[in-house]
Amino acid sequence: MPATGQKTALQSTTASSIKILYGESNEQTLSAQSAEMTNAGHHVTTALDRKGVTEALRRDTFELVILGATLSKDDRHHLPYMVKKAHAGTKVLVMHAGTHHHEVDDAIDPSLSMHRILEKIATLHQSK
Repeated sequence: MPATGQKTALQSTTASSIKILYGESNEQTLSAQSAEMTNAGHHVTTALDRKGVTEALRRDTFELVILGATLSKDDRHHLPYMVKKAHAGTKVLVMHAGTHHHEVDDAIDPSLSMHRILEKIATLHQSK
């Protein structure tokens, strides 16, 4: 399938553009995944490590914060509290199978395709 056809298919999984903060500890993963989200039509701010996520939360507000699988288990546990404290209405998606606590709106297995992850983002956005 041509690249333009793939882009159209990815864009069709999103109802509208979402303002996303996406955090990872691995720069390559962060770059690749954020590019896919941007190609799907979202406005993505990237943050490297826990410090980057907390600094971004101080500077701006987001509709969705995605905590990537390369963040430490400790970060994936503590950052949702920090997100909700900074901006109570912000949704939190953790990319780690089975990770869920009361401050996390949803979790997804990071080994799934980016198409499935984009579908999860759209579903979270629609459940406002």
